[in-house]
Parts: sequence; C-alpha cells; structure tokens
Amino acid sequence: MRLDLHITKHHPEITRSRGKKLIEDGCVFVSGEICRKVSKDIAETADVSVNIPPPVSIAVAPEDIPLDILYEDRDIIVINKPAGLVVHPGAGNQKGTLVGALLHHCKALSGIGGALRPGIVHRLDKGTSGAMVVAKNDNAHTNLSAQFKARSVEKRYYALVYGMLPKDSDEIKTQIGRHVSNRKKMSTKTRHGRMAETHYKVIKRFGRKLTLVDIKLATGRTHQIRVHMSYLGHPLVGDDLYGGKATKRLRGGVSRPFLHAYKLGFIHPTSGKRTEFKSPLPADLERLLNELA
Repeated sequence: MRLDLHITKHHPEITRSRGKKLIEDGCVFVSGEICRKVSKDIAETADVSVNIPPPVSIAVAPEDIPLDILYEDRDIIVINKPAGLVVHPGAGNQKGTLVGALLHHCKALSGIGGALRPGIVHRLDKGTSGAMVVAKNDNAHTNLSAQFKARSVEKRYYALVYGMLPKDSDEIKTQIGRHVSNRKKMSTKTRHGRMAETHYKVIKRFGRKLTLVDIKLATGRTHQIRVHMSYLGHPLVGDDLYGGKATKRLRGGVSRPFLHAYKLGFIHPTSGKRTEFKSPLPADLERLLNELA
C-alpha cells in the first residue's frame, strides 16, 4: 500500500494530511532509511517507523471566547459547539475559532494534531452544532483517535430534511470524495472516494414536506450526512451547498443546515469507562420544530 496509508493504518492518531507532512519533512523511515515519497508502494509488513517531532509552539493565539462546557477533567474536555464557530484555523478563518477559545481556557492541549489543530481528534462543520470532545494531552489524543479509527465512538445527530423519506429506517453506503469540479463540495461521484456509511431512523414526518431523522454515523467523512441525504434526494433544511433550489423553500428562519450532534459516546481514555454526553437542541432549531408542530 501507499506509504501515507500505511502510516494512518498503523498510527491511528496521525491523520493522512499529517502523515503526508511528516513524510515530506523527512520524519518517516522505511527499513531505517528516510523516505520522502508519499505515494511509495510498500508491503504491509514493511519496517516503517515515524519520528514525531516534539510539539512546536502553538501558532494559534488564545482568544477569550465563551465556551459551553459539558464536561472537563485533566484528560479531555467536551464542548457544546455552537453553529457558526469554526473548529480550527484555515483559509479565511484565522481568528475566532474553537481552538483559540480552548487555548485560552485550557492553556495547553495535545500537540499531536499539529500547531493549527491542537487537541482536535474530530470536528464538526462550521454550521453544525453539538457535542465534541477535545484531547488535553497526547495520551488522550492517541486513545481517542484509535477509537474513532475503530468506529467505536457513538455519534448521533438530529437532522431535518426536505421531502418524505420512503423508509422509516435505512442505511446508506457509498464512496465519498472531493467533488470533481467544485472543491468546496464532497460527492458520491468522485474519482478518489472513501467508503462512508450512514444509518437513519425517522422520528417525525411533517406531512410530505419535511422529515425529522435520527442519524448514526458509522464513518466520519467530511460533510457525510449532508452528502448522503442529498444523494437520497432529501437535502437538509438550510443547506444551500448540497440542497440547491430546494433550500430556498421553507426554512423557518434557520440560516444554517439543520444538523445537530446531540449525543457522543466513547471510552474515557484514562478510566476505561464508557461515557456519554448529550447536547440539547439549540434555540433556532427548536423554534422551527415548534412552528411545524
């Protein structure tokens, strides 16, 4: 397999992009020799070692942004992320991020994710609200990353979609990858996709126009729920990127995709006990449901 894929398979705490950077920086050794070729084909049993450099000073400045904390101890912090808050800095979002708020609150986070993503083991889209766990040290980061990699983390969402889903429950399995022409979008029609699996169950139908669903993710691809519901022909209310003209219809004042991560369950990295956290439905989404009732 490719060298970068070999690293992510055997080191679940390292993302593919992070692995690529380590290879290019000369931190990866194959049979004791530095290898800087990301796409190098190697055997599954090859002798590959990764020299992770010590954490560098964080490039993100701490910012005094209020946090809604669901739980916190010396290893992890679980945040109720509001819609509109970007998780980590990126193009056009250098300030006002969750990472900046966390650095102000915690002072220190795991360095495995790199200078721009300290402590981040998973993320929610800017427009998505709900429960999200962050690692405060490297041991917690490695443990949680392995759980996400093994798909043992329970991730549940509420979503309101257009139309009447034909089945009360179903599963969706497709490839998801970068859209061939729009780099801001993901798609099921892609040249280099990865398998994505989504399970849904209908909670309530509002006539034939809207359906409220409970969604469980088996995988965690970028924009997965939004892509899969659009693939079924039932895009999320408020999702202009994947809904097209459909989202211009009834949206009840919701200015973002109707998607909320209401439950997050995992094994605590230190105690070894199963932990579960729930996030209440935000006011904007609750208001729309009350108007529909």
